[in-house]
Amino acid sequence: MGTSGRRDAERPLCLVTGASGYIGGRLVPELLEAGHRVRCLVRTPAKLRDQPWAADVERVRGDVTDARSVAEAMRGVDVAYYLVHALGTGADFEDTDRRAAHVFAEQAHAAGVRRIVYLGGLTPRDVPEQELSPHLRSRAEVGRIFLDSPVPATVLRAAVVIGSGSASFEMLRYLTERLPVMVTPSWVHTRTQPIGVRDVLRYLVGSATMPDDVDRPFDIGGPDVLTYQEMMRRYATVAGLRRRVIVPVPVLTPRLSSHWVGLVTPVPASIARPLTESLRHEVVCREHDIARYVPDPPGHPLPFDNALALALRRVREAQVSTRWSSASVPGAPSDPLPTDPDWAGGSLYQDERQRPVDASPEALWKVIEGIGGDNGWYSFPLAWAVRGWLDRFAGGVGLRRGRRDAERLRVGDSLDFWRVEEIEPVRLLRLRAEMRLPGLAWLEMRVETDAEGRTLYRQRALFHPRGLFGHAYWWSVSPFHAVVFGGMARNITQAAAKGMTARGSDRRARRVRGRRDPRGVRP
Repeated sequence: MGTSGRRDAERPLCLVTGASGYIGGRLVPELLEAGHRVRCLVRTPAKLRDQPWAADVERVRGDVTDARSVAEAMRGVDVAYYLVHALGTGADFEDTDRRAAHVFAEQAHAAGVRRIVYLGGLTPRDVPEQELSPHLRSRAEVGRIFLDSPVPATVLRAAVVIGSGSASFEMLRYLTERLPVMVTPSWVHTRTQPIGVRDVLRYLVGSATMPDDVDRPFDIGGPDVLTYQEMMRRYATVAGLRRRVIVPVPVLTPRLSSHWVGLVTPVPASIARPLTESLRHEVVCREHDIARYVPDPPGHPLPFDNALALALRRVREAQVSTRWSSASVPGAPSDPLPTDPDWAGGSLYQDERQRPVDASPEALWKVIEGIGGDNGWYSFPLAWAVRGWLDRFAGGVGLRRGRRDAERLRVGDSLDFWRVEEIEPVRLLRLRAEMRLPGLAWLEMRVETDAEGRTLYRQRALFHPRGLFGHAYWWSVSPFHAVVFGGMARNITQAAAKGMTARGSDRRARRVRGRRDPRGVRP
């Protein structure tokens, strides 16, 4: 073995589950920066392909409920991070969480893993476990399973995580920005102890080097203990908004308030509900023992206002590396697009459009890659809005997830109620639907050139129906395809051509200014 090989073998190997999610996607580069080797266990390794750190990690296909794939992923691992949970996968999600935790702990022990690190939820003091929300109860049980296993475990327990793109931050942000006067549930008076995502990551990374005799939970939180009402008002101050008027209404149950949050914010009710249920009880840290093993540098843990300011700056500068929607929506289809033209999987309906474009392939691609979010879908906005509201009403994600980045996409990104399944720059963008549908759906946009070198735009909408209702759905909406998909193809190509015209006008204006200034310097 060469010198570099020996050095690599001496660096601790960390297994990260949930690397396509909000925390996991941020933890991986932090571990690499700290000098660790990283292996990621993911159900769909292609989701990590476009991450800036993808070439620096190992990727293993598998699922935490599958003992065989977990055993393969654990081979040679020093520290195993468990950052997944089954919330939203169905009424039996607690059973799934329990089974997955047992599999993870057993395989970690069999592989000789030195430590398990788990990020769970902060639980209220003196509240019986059976009275906790299913979300908090399950997280507490998973932590207990790891602490009861033979492998030393670090169980970090956090309440509200504040960071650009976190579900808690997005919920707080949109509620405060959109509602100058708010009718709110009584839980706005419950005290909680928020923590900045930077401190969460710092504690996670530091846990990898804890002594072997440390096997315990740690409460982690910021220096501020606040009610949700105080958090909203302080957000308004940091964001430069007018003081918000907040009127609590006791009759709003967690279920009702989660739907209310789903209507006002991009966070769907399925995710908002566990967040709001967790706010029913006071969750405040009982100790800060983590600092004995992961010392706090000056200014840390971050005060709440500082964490808010950093998150807002990231949002405004479009520097959000992961979002709450980075992880796939529980229950959403993940089947890749069938490539066999005579697919044996059954019917595959298609709507195909093709148009020549008076623009370069690069100009057309810029429009395609910028689709969705604030730019919309280039056709019949009311129809898209109605479809989004119907999806929300059915418990789906709706259109308001928007984009992680205003200009660039990568595999695995959420895009309104789609997810990027494949992207080949200046060639192909394929989106897979995550809206509620009686079947599977995809939308493809391609950039091509014809035999004469002209740019062509090709668009395909595909639908694989599930059952009789799926077939009926396709035929009921097909009369609108000419308006929605036809209009999209027409407007995308026109936008690309206009972009070329605008850039040509800018170049001509610069040439004129250059002729007026003999030094070639702009006035």
